[in-house]
Amino acid sequence: MAPQKQAPQNYNILIVGQAGRLQYEAILFAASLRAASPDFAGRLFVAEPQPGPLWRDDPRIKDADSRALLTDLGAEFLPFESRHFGAAYPYGNKIEALFALPKGEPFVFFDTDTLICGDLASVPFDFRRPTASLRREGTWPQIELYGPTYSQIWKSLYDRFGLDFEASLDPNQPDGYWQRYLYFNAGFFFYQCPHVFGQRFLDYALGIRDDPPRELLLQSLDPWLDQVALPLAIHALGGGRDTLPPGLLDGAVSCHYRLLPLLYAREADHVVEVLHEVTAPNKIKRVLKNYDPAKRMIYQGRGLKVRALFDQNDLPRREQVIRNTIKRNGFWMR
Repeated sequence: MAPQKQAPQNYNILIVGQAGRLQYEAILFAASLRAASPDFAGRLFVAEPQPGPLWRDDPRIKDADSRALLTDLGAEFLPFESRHFGAAYPYGNKIEALFALPKGEPFVFFDTDTLICGDLASVPFDFRRPTASLRREGTWPQIELYGPTYSQIWKSLYDRFGLDFEASLDPNQPDGYWQRYLYFNAGFFFYQCPHVFGQRFLDYALGIRDDPPRELLLQSLDPWLDQVALPLAIHALGGGRDTLPPGLLDGAVSCHYRLLPLLYAREADHVVEVLHEVTAPNKIKRVLKNYDPAKRMIYQGRGLKVRALFDQNDLPRREQVIRNTIKRNGFWMR
């Protein structure tokens, strides 16, 4: 007997948009969502920080054509106030924007520099058990000679917030190896209520920023603060590293490409095909040509020159090597 088709899940999607690069990435995200998941029935919110004392300039998207195109692609603008981070730490937008979402409704947050390349209906979200992106490198903490170990640093954070450190560990990884400790990229995360998740995320981030344990004194929190607080929030709310099947998000269904030169350098052929397909319509091309990296990388073919520099089946292990190769050949843009 054939398995019954599951009813589609209903949830909101949140990305952050503001003037500059993020407004154009928001267009790419919205266009790819509509192309790859045409049956997505939830709401797509583009959260916009509002002017205030924590911003030197007005961060909102001011270009009328960009706003109209996002609306045409089904996005809803969602204003939110910056009370704790603002221009000093713009990564904090993803925390503060959560409180503007409808309370009690499940959500998925994506970084704006993400393409949807497959059907989101194929992703079996368990909104009671949050997780985040495992496509990451061991960027934090950086262990110093004679300084605290991985275990000492991470345990100090779990102890600070009354969390079970031992339960967060991956016993399949050796002691002292960074993957033994719960660590994510904040490129996506989800939960059943944005306000509950946001409060945990905010409390931990502010606690770490304003009163870090002594074990963190040698550690940089810029730009890593969100990725240090995120695993604590996920663990506290009953989530972990294995609550989604592998290969879907940051795989067949979504691609967190970060910057267009990196997309062309290292992503699968299908991702490049999706990018070219969703940027081909004239209404999208007309707006994206105002963004120099899109104009040169996509429409003038520079991206394919970047792609030719690499064997996508045998890429350098470290992202910095990829960046340096692109820069050395004069193709770097951001």
